[in-house]
Amino acid sequence: MIKGSEIRKADHPIERLLLDRWSPRAMSGEGISTDELMRLFEAARWAPSSFTASQWPAVYARRDTEYWPTFLGLLVEGNKAWAQNAAVLVLFISRTTFEYNDEESITHSYDCGAAWENFALQGFSQGFVVHGMEGFDYDRARTELKIPDGFRVEAMAAVGKPGPKETLPEKLQSKESPNDRRKLSDSISEGLFSFSDK
Repeated sequence: MIKGSEIRKADHPIERLLLDRWSPRAMSGEGISTDELMRLFEAARWAPSSFTASQWPAVYARRDTEYWPTFLGLLVEGNKAWAQNAAVLVLFISRTTFEYNDEESITHSYDCGAAWENFALQGFSQGFVVHGMEGFDYDRARTELKIPDGFRVEAMAAVGKPGPKETLPEKLQSKESPNDRRKLSDSISEGLFSFSDK
C-alpha cells in the first residue's frame, strides 16, 4: 500500500504518520483476527474526551458472521461495491448525554471524531485499509441495530487487508491514491471569522 508522504507535501513539519495515512478502498476480502481489531478499538479508547467519558460506543460486524449482511446492507450501492471486501464494518455512535449524570454532552460528536481518528491511525499503522463513510442509511442503522434514543449515529468505517486496485469498480481505480487537502490558510483565521462564503 502506497504511503501518502510519497505524494503529499506538508507546508509545515508534522509527524509522517499523519501524511502517510489515507483512505484506500481496495481490500482483499481476508479476515483479520480479534486481537488485531481490538488494537484499533484500544487506540480509540485513549482519544481525548470531555470528562474522560468516552462518548463513542461502536458496534461492528466481521465478515462471515450473522451480522455482516445487515451491516453491508446499510451501505449505499457505491460503497457496497468495494466495502463487500472488507474484513470488518464498524458503526460509530455518540452518546448525547453523560452516563454519570445524564446531562447534555455538547461535544459528543467531537469526542467520537477524536476516537475515530485514533482508530484510523492505529489501523493504518498495522497495515490495514481503514475507510470512513457517511454513505449509508442512518435511519435503518438506528432501527436494525437497535440503537436507542439518546445516541447519535455518526459514521461507518470499513477495515480490511489491502488488495489490488483492480478489484475496485473501474471508476474508482483511478481515484485509488492519496489525495491532497485544501490550503491551511483557507481553514484557519486568527481572531474573527474571516472566511469567504464561496
